[in-house]
Formats: sequence, C-alpha cells, structure tokens
Amino acid sequence: MSKRLVVAIDGPAGAGKSTLARRIADKLGILYIDSGAMYRAIGLWALRSGISLEDAQRLEQLAQQAHIELLPQGGRVLLNGEDVTEAIRTPEVSEAASKASAVPGVRRAMVEQQRRMAREASVVMEGRDIGTVVFPDADVKIYLDADAAERARRRMAEAEARGGRPDALQMQREIDERDARDRSRSTAPLMQAPDAVYLDSTGLSISEVEQEVLRIIRERTSNGKELQA
Repeated sequence: MSKRLVVAIDGPAGAGKSTLARRIADKLGILYIDSGAMYRAIGLWALRSGISLEDAQRLEQLAQQAHIELLPQGGRVLLNGEDVTEAIRTPEVSEAASKASAVPGVRRAMVEQQRRMAREASVVMEGRDIGTVVFPDADVKIYLDADAAERARRRMAEAEARGGRPDALQMQREIDERDARDRSRSTAPLMQAPDAVYLDSTGLSISEVEQEVLRIIRERTSNGKELQA
C-alpha cells in the first residue's frame, strides 16, 4: 500500500471483532492489533501476581512495565517474552481484563503502545474505543454489533471448541454484565463513533461480514484497486 491505513473496529463482547479484524488484516496484508489481548495480558499478570483488581495504582504500574508483543505469525501474544496466547483466553482472565481496562492509567499505557504500533505500519485494530479514543482520525471505522443472545451463543461455541462445558444462562449473564460495565465506565466507554459505519452481524456468516467491510474500505480509501479481495 502506498498510504498508511488505519481501520478501527469497535463493538461489544462477542460481536466477532477479533475474528473479523484478523481476516481483514490477512486479506489486506497489514498488521492486526488485538487490543483486547493487550488488556487480557495485563489481567493475566495481575491475577498471577495476586494484585487486587480494585488496586488502580498497582494495575497502572503493571501496564507501564508490561512488554507486550503481538506476532503476525499465528496471532501469538507475548507478555514479557512469554507466550500467553492460550492463557489469556480463560473466563477468569476475561473478567480481569474488563476490570483492568476500566482503570484510566492502564488505558493510557495501552493506548500509547497501540499508537506507537500504528505509527510504524498500516493496521487493523479492534476493541471498544478504537474509533472514539485511540484513533479518532482512523481512515475507516466500523461498529460491529449483534444481538445479545447471538453474542452469548458465539461465546458458548468458542468455549466448547476449547473443550469447555459452559452454562448457557451463566454465559448470557456474563455478556449482559460485560455490556453494562463497558457502556457505563467513566473512562472511554463503549459507544459508536459518529462517523463509524454500523454493521449488525446477527444472522450473517463471517465471510459475509468480511466482504461488507472490504467493500466499505474500498469506498473510503483512494487505493480501492489495491484493496480488492
């Protein structure tokens, strides 16, 4: 690509942001930055260190000290040199990440790392505040959504694929609680950027969502021919 491109994909838990962002990055040959994985890494480190998730000062210190690498090969995540790709995907770490991400100091530290990554290359980033806070001037902004029941079903399928036996009611409860917490937090709450394209993925296959996002990117960039799927 002749011009550095930033694509921001925001949305609630279980909407399919990570899968979509990874596929778009692969299709365009650019870097995928999983912002959620970065917060999960902080959550994992906090749990391992026995740090209270209510201790904002200690969590901020962890975030400032953390060395997080996102490798394009297989989407591996390194925390201080250790591969934590699988370790950060447990429900406990997910919960810890949500709480850690609500700490202003943690978010500042992660945003600084994310902006540094995007200064160096074209990127696709996904999260809950990429288009509103991290990159308000992103070239393309997508707000990916799906109804709560569909998002809970997807999370159930992910857990089962990893060998788990999740409880459907508990999964729905966790989705609802996560939505409420993400939308009501004082720092960088989940919301759709005014200039983001809203895309409801309920009932759509990932391939259908991918094609629609690629179409939007082609329309909003000047190098559409280079972005042909």
